[in-house]
Amino acid sequence: MKKIFTILGLGAISLFNAQIVINEVYGGGGNSGATYKNDFVELINNGLVSATITGATLQYASSAGTFNQYHTLPTIILAPGQTYLIQEGAGSAGTVDLVPDFVAPIPINFGTGTNSTPGFSMSGTNMKIVLANNAVQVVTPTDANVLDFVGIGSANLFEGTAAAPVMSNTTSVSRTNGIDTNNNGANFTAGAPTPTNSSGTLSVIDFQNIKNQFVRNTAVTNEINFGAKADVKIFSMNGQVVKSASVSENKNLEVADLTPGMYIVTGMINGQAVSTKIVKK
Repeated sequence: MKKIFTILGLGAISLFNAQIVINEVYGGGGNSGATYKNDFVELINNGLVSATITGATLQYASSAGTFNQYHTLPTIILAPGQTYLIQEGAGSAGTVDLVPDFVAPIPINFGTGTNSTPGFSMSGTNMKIVLANNAVQVVTPTDANVLDFVGIGSANLFEGTAAAPVMSNTTSVSRTNGIDTNNNGANFTAGAPTPTNSSGTLSVIDFQNIKNQFVRNTAVTNEINFGAKADVKIFSMNGQVVKSASVSENKNLEVADLTPGMYIVTGMINGQAVSTKIVKK
């Protein structure tokens, strides 16, 4: 589907085919065995210029149901590759709080009835979620107001030829490098949740001592020095993984092949997800 957004730049308003799409979905928050206390939806600008959406909604449906709930979103402005974390419903388990950009309000029903708790109480396995440009109820993935549509697991509706993989209490579905070819089955993979807010920081409680063990030199020439053993990924600012490696404590990772600019380095230390921005000179 065609996704056009209003772009803010140089005091003028132009139209480009920049895309803000759904990047990651997690419905197992607060369930037994979950790390995170809340469900979440993460957006990303996978275009080449800054983009903004105003008056948009998220709409939720069960795998076989209709989109019977929605909540509005604030105006969102994202740079290329920047993500935006939306906190949804909470459960009774989990140990880690999200650090979201936006906490979802109490959902509104398209039909009768009311709700009493903030955010969608999403299925931990199979579901549908849609980003729409208004509060008109979505029926199909090709409706005119659909900005992005994700069917998950056994969902009866999805973009493309297949739904995204099923989730679990310990896995989300996330878009591969932000790529959107309007095919949920091809564009999404299941894996450990990585809720990332607009600051580029993996959204976990920030244990400063853990972060200090991670990357020791944030201004980098040819090597990154790590203070702890970790499996790391380096992301460019447009959301692409440019290098993956397993590093050891007090060892360096060669990055001379990276072009100068800003990057985000992510990894796990003692079971905690951490990330750090670096500048490659």
